[in-house]
Amino acid sequence: MARKQLAARRWFVRGRVQGVGYRYFAQHAASSLGLAGYARNLDDGRVEVYAAGPETKLAAMAGMLYRGPRWADVHGVEELEAAVETSASFEVR
Repeated sequence: MARKQLAARRWFVRGRVQGVGYRYFAQHAASSLGLAGYARNLDDGRVEVYAAGPETKLAAMAGMLYRGPRWADVHGVEELEAAVETSASFEVR
């Protein structure tokens, strides 16, 4: 049986994205799309989001990350291809 082709992306989100529920927003978005990965705060004020899944779902996730939750003010999102890591769910770190 052929396995679905998975891809992965890593996003670095700039702006007012810490302390506004951004990581939990990312977790909800990823879970609704069936993506696995994580979101974590970085020391420089950005949020790093990693997700693995089908390309179409990753594209949808990217669109959500540019908007963010209501209280966030996203100034930019850097998107990089990433190696596929095995994970059962999406977690906030």
